[in-house]
Amino acid sequence: MKDVLEEIVAHKRIEVAGQKEQVPARQLYAIVEKMMDDGVEGRSMSKALSEDAYGIIAEFKRKSPSKGWIKEEGRPEVIPPSYQQNGAAALSILTDEEYFGGSMDFVRTARPLVSIPILRKDFIIDEYQLFQARQIGADAVLLIAADLKKQEVKSLTALAHELKLEVLLEMHSPQELDYAELDVDMLGINNRNLGTFHTDVQNSFDMIARLPEDKVKVSESGIGQPETIKLLRAAGYRGFLMGEHFMKQADPGQALAGFIAQL
Repeated sequence: MKDVLEEIVAHKRIEVAGQKEQVPARQLYAIVEKMMDDGVEGRSMSKALSEDAYGIIAEFKRKSPSKGWIKEEGRPEVIPPSYQQNGAAALSILTDEEYFGGSMDFVRTARPLVSIPILRKDFIIDEYQLFQARQIGADAVLLIAADLKKQEVKSLTALAHELKLEVLLEMHSPQELDYAELDVDMLGINNRNLGTFHTDVQNSFDMIARLPEDKVKVSESGIGQPETIKLLRAAGYRGFLMGEHFMKQADPGQALAGFIAQL
């Protein structure tokens, strides 16, 4: 099967180059520098997950490369606030447009309507995207070990921290576990192979024993049953990223409330 991640990252490089032409890096950096000077602080996603009774990161995800549109009519001014009202510890908002039907405007729209942390979910391959994340109001960013060298993760994480952004580092395979020693805020285990999109929650159970005890750990993708979260929590996870399970329901926020009621 064609490696979808490779295709997405190649497209992302072209996309970011185009964004830099529209808003030059120097201009974007100046905007963010002013925000920092004005004292704009981020919210700690790692702290929110550690302290929350359920730790659900509810994802605003309208589309996926493997399933197509999940909720094309989903609105960022409706679903993210509803997620917060119904018990989400944090939000994940897709900003990739081509493959996930997302937009940076979705974060901009949701930010003043919620008080919980927002993760910018995208394929970060350039420091420019970190400045974008800070400018649109995200509190954390996703870095994916499968599409970044270890040194790239290290330097992007250092800059993210300068910008008051937390980092969720996503790994999928045992071959990527040496990335876990880096100074990130949260370690995510993706149960979905980003090359083939095959999903197996057992991946989280298999890999947790090799993760540092002092880091907040997140299980991502393929979670659909409350019992699975109970088992993952018992194993040591404190964050549970869920998108499709809620987004495919008529009312994602109510679906989250019903799910939490079973925990």
